[in-house]
Amino acid sequence: MKNLLFAGFMLLFAAGIFAQPNPDSVVYVQQRNKINAMLADRRAKFGQYDTSLTKRSGIFGMQTKGDVKRSNEILMDIAETDDEIFTELKKLFDYNNNQLKFSKFQRLQTENNLKDAEKSRIAYLNSISTLRQQNDSLKVKVKQLETAGQKKQGILIVVIVILFASILALLIVKRKTKA
Repeated sequence: MKNLLFAGFMLLFAAGIFAQPNPDSVVYVQQRNKINAMLADRRAKFGQYDTSLTKRSGIFGMQTKGDVKRSNEILMDIAETDDEIFTELKKLFDYNNNQLKFSKFQRLQTENNLKDAEKSRIAYLNSISTLRQQNDSLKVKVKQLETAGQKKQGILIVVIVILFASILALLIVKRKTKA
């Protein structure tokens, strides 16, 4: 029964720990959404770059310097976006690693708490066992003392009876000698 109560308590304790929202997971989701938005923006810019490559505003359908310059600007913008995406991805991986480390820390802390609780439970069981043994030995001593007390009481009663009998015998002898 005690083990069942202890297991129930530990289960509720563990559920309370794991039920709390982790602020890192919220930040992780926000970071992932930010990266997804940046990737969508990059796809749109790449579409603009692809369109700018096909744009030919020069004579005889040739590309002008301005067309090439616009294409290069869009390509440089895509490269900058890629750099930002890599930076944000690094942050995302750091959040993920920190989250894994925190989860591992929580798991280790819970395991340590369970080990401590188990050690305490074993110590309590040992204490209870020792106290029961002491209680049993004290019960035996009490019975021995009660038996010894009853023997002493019996001897005392016999001595008192003999004393009264001798006093009575002396009184009877004294009366007979007077009479």
